[in-house]
Amino acid sequence: MPRDVHPISSGRLFTGAITVRWLAAIAWGIAGDAGAAEVLRVVPGGPAGPCTVDQWRADWPGCRYEDGVSEGRLSIVRDGATAAYRVDHAVGGIGPEQGGVGWRSPLAGAESVELGYTVRFSAGFDWVKGGKLPGLCGGPESVTGGRPANGTNGFSVRPMWRADGRGEAYVYHMHQPGRYGESFPFPDDVRFPTDVPVRLRIRVTLNKPGQRDGTLDLWVGLPGADERHVVTRSDVEWRSRPDILVDGLLFETFHGGGDRSWAPGRPCSTVFRDIVATTPDR
Repeated sequence: MPRDVHPISSGRLFTGAITVRWLAAIAWGIAGDAGAAEVLRVVPGGPAGPCTVDQWRADWPGCRYEDGVSEGRLSIVRDGATAAYRVDHAVGGIGPEQGGVGWRSPLAGAESVELGYTVRFSAGFDWVKGGKLPGLCGGPESVTGGRPANGTNGFSVRPMWRADGRGEAYVYHMHQPGRYGESFPFPDDVRFPTDVPVRLRIRVTLNKPGQRDGTLDLWVGLPGADERHVVTRSDVEWRSRPDILVDGLLFETFHGGGDRSWAPGRPCSTVFRDIVATTPDR
């Protein structure tokens, strides 16, 4: 394993250099909102097949670690006319180290960032108890995996799938009720389908230090249906210091959960494309 590949569970500080990438436009008509500036657009750059660590580094410059790429769980595929990443979820595996993939991609720090991407769950996807999807984060530490947010170490928000394709936002923030992240469920009638492209948008706007006025919004879009605004919060305290910013894309997808009861019992995969982050144009 390369020397700069480290497990995500180490609890290390995140001090990687900030990298802003402007890449070619993606097919399928995904465009930034009017009045927003694009700060990240990721397009798989290699040929179809297993994604090598070198190719991953070229596509995701500035990352200080990865899980799952060197183990062969990330591939480049075609999803329709568009290049995409496929993540193979290991049978019996949980977490990014054993079951999926994970890395933190640096963004230019901002007070408000929106992340959008399209995900397709494989036919017959094994939901089990749930698992993580890519989201946003900020601060000097990796505030996940039971490391609570304290206002100075950072924060994170990731969508999750749950049993039977239910969904939620899974959030580490200053007032989470326990050691692990707080769940904000989607409406009961919103379920992730399989073998269908689903568009997710996650927007985080930071609070003024000392106030609970930060916001979180998450939308789900399906082909042929109106986009649903499934999570909206306007009372989040993400930070206690003004230098804590939204400065990372937490690209993680895996089953879990903290024990094998979350692990898939059959082969399944997720496919990601149209990965774009924007910030309000000031």
